[in-house]
Amino acid sequence: MSFTHTRLPLTVDGVSLDIAALHRSGEHAPILFLHGFGSTKEDYADIVLHPAFDGYPFVAYDAPGCGESECADLGAISIPFLLETALQVLEHFQIERFHLVGHSMGGLTALLLAHRFPGRVLSFTDIEGNIAAQDCFLSRQIVDYPADDPEVFFSALIERTRQAPAYASALYSASLRHKVRAGAVRGIFQSMVTLSDNADLMDKFLGLPCPKLFMYGAQNAGLSYLPHIQANGVRLAPIATCGHFPMYSNPQAMWQQIAAFIRT
Repeated sequence: MSFTHTRLPLTVDGVSLDIAALHRSGEHAPILFLHGFGSTKEDYADIVLHPAFDGYPFVAYDAPGCGESECADLGAISIPFLLETALQVLEHFQIERFHLVGHSMGGLTALLLAHRFPGRVLSFTDIEGNIAAQDCFLSRQIVDYPADDPEVFFSALIERTRQAPAYASALYSASLRHKVRAGAVRGIFQSMVTLSDNADLMDKFLGLPCPKLFMYGAQNAGLSYLPHIQANGVRLAPIATCGHFPMYSNPQAMWQQIAAFIRT
């Protein structure tokens, strides 16, 4: 079964949005996918090609200021703004309880969503979403490499990313300018840093009552908190030959891990 592409006119905090989404129906509990910074809803479109997900409805959409989605005020975008957007998308599709999958920026948004409404989330697959200060490897560049001009900062960020010694980093950098509006970057990055440094994300993550899977690239196996979260009941899913982007470096392994987790 294929997916449907649709657009959702929404208003969040007084800001007009035109959200581009992919979705399909099905008899099982639905899955909500939240993409990372510099990615899009199409990261998850291949779900329809994997028989393990037959019968699972899903929704994936471009965050405001990203992909095909439009936002009337790019400066208003932040992680809390993205959280409110996610809630409106769920309301539009009349989804009450769901499996939650979020990558990076989307993983942080998903964590705040699950923390606010723990009874609605059936499972949480966190793909290197921020749960500690050390996770701001990309977003902290807004502090470490300040620039007044959003275009100047974004261009320099793209070039640093292109040269990073990590799987799929150059590939990822090649499409950044096409997938994110430069005017949205500062608000997203600043809020990610502030939340990662000050919002007790680890306690929020470990306190979630739903089953939790933390997926990470084998190249990032040195994350200091991995033994701690595993000891506290989080299932770990290392992805071979992969850095921060399993959907680009090793998508087959990513889908296998998500399917095994959700189905069990």
